[in-house]
Amino acid sequence: MKFLLLTFICLFAFSGNINLAAEAVKLPRSTPEAQGVSPARIREFIEAADQQVDSMHSFMLVRHGHVVAEAWWEPESAEKPHILWSLSKSFTSTAVGLALAEGKLSIDDQVLKFFPDDAPAEPSVNLKAMRVRDLLTMTTGHQDQLNWRDKDDWAKAFLAHPVPHKPGSHFLYNTPATFMLSAIVQKVTGETVLEYLKPRLFDPLGIADPRWDTSPQGITIGGYGLFLRTEDIAKFGQLYLQRGKWHGKQLLPESWVDQATSKQVSNGSDPQRDWDQGYGFQFWRCRHGAYRGDGKDGQFCIVLPNQDAVVAITADSRDMQAQLNLVWEKLLPAFTDGPLQADPEGQTKLKEAVAALKASR
Repeated sequence: MKFLLLTFICLFAFSGNINLAAEAVKLPRSTPEAQGVSPARIREFIEAADQQVDSMHSFMLVRHGHVVAEAWWEPESAEKPHILWSLSKSFTSTAVGLALAEGKLSIDDQVLKFFPDDAPAEPSVNLKAMRVRDLLTMTTGHQDQLNWRDKDDWAKAFLAHPVPHKPGSHFLYNTPATFMLSAIVQKVTGETVLEYLKPRLFDPLGIADPRWDTSPQGITIGGYGLFLRTEDIAKFGQLYLQRGKWHGKQLLPESWVDQATSKQVSNGSDPQRDWDQGYGFQFWRCRHGAYRGDGKDGQFCIVLPNQDAVVAITADSRDMQAQLNLVWEKLLPAFTDGPLQADPEGQTKLKEAVAALKASR
């Protein structure tokens, strides 16, 4: 009897520890006012997004490391993974940064170095000159993007694709280039990008059960195919906001964060367009001193260093610039330098706005 009682007590304690551990992987929560954010302004953003974006799926705002607002549009939910589309690219870039820190590659390595058996019989001068850096910055020298859907071997098809421009001189958004980064990481580590990132990124951040689709050759696609929860996106942005540090441990070198998120190449000249502010290593620069990873249909991880904030959004939107415009118009004015006076009425109205969100139109 004593043994059974002791066993029950131990199991109860263990179960409690599991629950505490599960809770510990979440970002801390706070009222908006305590972190210097107006709940009324957040509500205005949510209501405007609900009315103007077709259609929002989720939103999370993190300020000073605390979640101050979160919302899901039915049937989406906090625990439901969402496809990231090209937001996946920023995670592939992170794998490259980690492999670089471990001395497994250099961003100045030539791409052909990693694929001796897949190279054309007579590689062009421009293909020979293509470096890992050029894959990262979408300046591979291609005039158009490879259509690989009918190709048996994606890496071989990429290397066979014409390279008419000098690498580093011509920006072209290029998802196959990100796949090649994934293939290179797999070559130098012996693991897929998903396997490689699990103990180095996903586990430390408390990102459970990430799913990432693979090519026919078993290589993580890299440029898309990753499924994560909204809070996982927010954690990833917070890691970059903290320049690679998480709970006192440097997971990612500060130097990589600075390089990856700074303007490495020019990609346009329109000062009012967030796709013309420069490109880093699989991250976009934004207006207002911000940067982001983003994906088709409105998947966003927006990092605002000047405001010490992160915005995570998932959607099925036809106008991604309009989504960003709402962030700048509605959320930027919400931030103050210090805590605000408690606003119970504002919090109530914000909760009511979130509770009223319905299924996508």
